[in-house]
Amino acid sequence: MMKQNILGMKDAGNVLTCKVCETGIVLHCENADVQISVYSPAIVRVDVSFSRMFDAFSYAVEVAPQENLHKFHDNSSFIEIETDNFITVINRHPFAVAFKTLAGEIINCDEPGLYNSQVENHVTAYKTLQKGERFIGLGEKCGGLDKRAEAYTNINTDSFAYGTGTDPLYTTFPFYIGLHNGLCYGIFLDNTYQSDFNFGASNNRFSSFGARGGNLNYYFIHHPAVNEIIESYTHLTGRMPLPPLWSLGYHQNRYSYYPDTEVLRIAETLREKKIPCDSITLDIHYMDEYKLFTWDRTRFANPEKLLDKLKDKGFRTTVIVDPGIKSETADNAGDIFLKYIDGQDYEGKVWPGWCKFPDFTNPEAVKWWHDSLKTLIDNGVAGIWNDMNEISTWGQKMPDNIVFHFDGEKASHLKARNIYGLQMARASYEGYVKHCKSRPFILTRSGFSGVQRYSAVWTGDNTADDGHLLLGVRMLMSMGITGVAFTGMDIGGFLGESSTNLYARWVQIGAFIPYMRNHKQINTKSSEPWTYGEEVLEIARNYISLRYRLLPYIYSTFREASLTGMPVMRTLAIKHAFDDVIYNKLFENQYYFGDAFLVAPFDSIQKYGEIYFPEGERYNFYDDSIVESQTTHIEPLSLHRLPVYVNESSIIPMQDVVQHTGANSGNTLYVHIYKGKKANVFTYYEDDGESFDYRYGAYCERKIRYNPLENSIILDAPKGNFRSKFTRLKFILHGFGNIDKILFNDTLINVSTEKISFLDPISAFEPQAEIIALGECEVKCFETGNEV
Repeated sequence: MMKQNILGMKDAGNVLTCKVCETGIVLHCENADVQISVYSPAIVRVDVSFSRMFDAFSYAVEVAPQENLHKFHDNSSFIEIETDNFITVINRHPFAVAFKTLAGEIINCDEPGLYNSQVENHVTAYKTLQKGERFIGLGEKCGGLDKRAEAYTNINTDSFAYGTGTDPLYTTFPFYIGLHNGLCYGIFLDNTYQSDFNFGASNNRFSSFGARGGNLNYYFIHHPAVNEIIESYTHLTGRMPLPPLWSLGYHQNRYSYYPDTEVLRIAETLREKKIPCDSITLDIHYMDEYKLFTWDRTRFANPEKLLDKLKDKGFRTTVIVDPGIKSETADNAGDIFLKYIDGQDYEGKVWPGWCKFPDFTNPEAVKWWHDSLKTLIDNGVAGIWNDMNEISTWGQKMPDNIVFHFDGEKASHLKARNIYGLQMARASYEGYVKHCKSRPFILTRSGFSGVQRYSAVWTGDNTADDGHLLLGVRMLMSMGITGVAFTGMDIGGFLGESSTNLYARWVQIGAFIPYMRNHKQINTKSSEPWTYGEEVLEIARNYISLRYRLLPYIYSTFREASLTGMPVMRTLAIKHAFDDVIYNKLFENQYYFGDAFLVAPFDSIQKYGEIYFPEGERYNFYDDSIVESQTTHIEPLSLHRLPVYVNESSIIPMQDVVQHTGANSGNTLYVHIYKGKKANVFTYYEDDGESFDYRYGAYCERKIRYNPLENSIILDAPKGNFRSKFTRLKFILHGFGNIDKILFNDTLINVSTEKISFLDPISAFEPQAEIIALGECEVKCFETGNEV
């Protein structure tokens, strides 16, 4: 047991009393009070308070503890709380916690002698490092997939031009998953102060997590599988709403497109060159002297007319908003801004000059933000991009003694900083819905656990280099683990200038990430697809067009994310947590895009790449060649093709290429099915793509089943009262050999043979050059009506 109060250090001490309640127990210890609550059979909350005050308020957690989900056992040495999933064991002398399986295996436990401690105001839980234990998660963090032997800090920071090892960054997601001995668990530290996570850095004894103030308040989650842990974590912190369909298309951005004639030129060039695109984004130069909720009328004389023209061409407009309100105009807003402890409004310099900052933890400030957004919405703005909301000010040193309303609780900047971006994103989402009644696209740079309920997140000011390309892939996978399914990075790198090869590779990978955004800094060369030469233009057109063909699959996968929290872009660790090979630095960047695709990203320099294929057979996406299970292959890398594979038994709905999501995609839904040894079910989902009517039954959901034992396909009756826009179904069968019939809905159906390609050939640009074909698949096909 730790000696008490030496150098300001103490642990909780011995348990003195135990009070049992319907949701758990409350312990009175020598130096702290502890509340342990059951939220589900898989989730237990441990709240250690050295101040002996419990706080039920949380910006992150949406649910309450549940009654009568556990059994309680008590003796002179231990207290046990048993649920259907695991046992929480509390040691009495001194207080310590262990989590065990129902069979008695240690899942996670406090490190003897260190336990849970307070050092001055810092609270920390020390956990015994298990043999071979790995750690994944924490969201937007640099480093590898496995964070063993690394340490990280969470304090939301404007990390302009961050390096591949920079920490901290823009967001705080204090949730990780531990893996060892065939067991997995999750820990979410619900504390908004600066937090620190140590996964065995500089020691061989413990992992730890803690915060620079407040309670040691964490949730422990245990399931047999990683995907179930993610589902429970998002049960706590919420799941993303279904986004508008157009937001899943291609977004063309720049810092900045102006004036209005330049914006129209970009839009018209995208259409002229047949590059599908759904959104153009306006950065800060659309504003009058960078003042929020204004337009520079010399650059944008008639914003409503411009945005109407863009919409007529199939483009939705997203605009940037920053929290800094120019001080000289802020007085009209009322008493809604962050304040010093003496009551004076805090001011910091940002783009407009000296600014005040709305306190998004104050309901009055939120109401003002809602009303102010109406101006942009009335102009026709369809997307709100929340930037600079860490909070970022010139000098990057906001004082500690700023007071936040904190929904009536009052909090210092130290406690409230990390939730500012979350609350701004929430205000933007709720304000848009209040005035427009349709699904908005909300994007944020900063956030905290729970931000997925309101916004997509992108990885900020990345750099045009190969290291950032692959780092971005790992960041997006990690954010997926922490509940944020709608994520992206700036294609081509925001800072600096991409080589042609780097841009080509980045746009290929961009077609297989949740949010596909091309963005580039001011005073750099143009970075639209046609600015890298004809060959790269064709590569970009191929992969952006492929993304649009895949939209029925992508939209259905987003629907799954909104229901279960399962990410769209999935680290292999979700499905193969205990396959050691996937953590090898050679293979840690590989990921699944939904259930069907295995994507193997590589930088733009390598000529050959080694790819690992986990359990299960796969098909080369471009030519249907089969790759065996649990093998590694060295493949030649081509500028024209990203290595992409399809898992056996996959079901992938596609459509014809369109130039934007509002265009007519034809009457046929193409359902690609890949022969395999495993039965599979794909839930196809469709709705109007814009309104909230799906919440009231206006959707079409249909299960497509593949049974390899019977070599059969079953199409279930649709659910919902939305009529699909596709009146025909064409089934395209990969790897089925020389069959001439297949069992469809219990009837033998004749099939025909066809050859298909997913990418167009690359042109011969010089007289001596040859057209470069990019693969074709010989498939079996049949068509049927899409009867309701």
